[in-house]
Amino acid sequence: MEAPVRNLIGKGTVIKGDVESSGDIRVDGRLIGSLKSNGKIVVGQTGVVEGDLTCKQADISGAVKGILKCEELTALKSTCKVEVDLITKQLLIEVGAVFTGKCQMSQPSVQQPTK
Repeated sequence: MEAPVRNLIGKGTVIKGDVESSGDIRVDGRLIGSLKSNGKIVVGQTGVVEGDLTCKQADISGAVKGILKCEELTALKSTCKVEVDLITKQLLIEVGAVFTGKCQMSQPSVQQPTK
């Protein structure tokens, strides 16, 4: 069995376009486009994502603007600033987190975005 894939978009890096990963991915730079992962997406304190996120788990410490679809747990850390329509099974929001948008708690299957 192969080790899980881990990817990093480093601080100071800007990517314009859609990114797909079969494993975990961490964003400490800036992504303008959608991000899909079969694993966990981590947006670090310096990370900025302008686009839709689809993943199994999300751990957000930076800035996100778009639609966030998470099959399991979404954790919004105290340093995050998110403006999202969120679909998730479980949600953790730390004191200090800035969350603007809608939230829909759903069962594990999160195929359709809300309108």
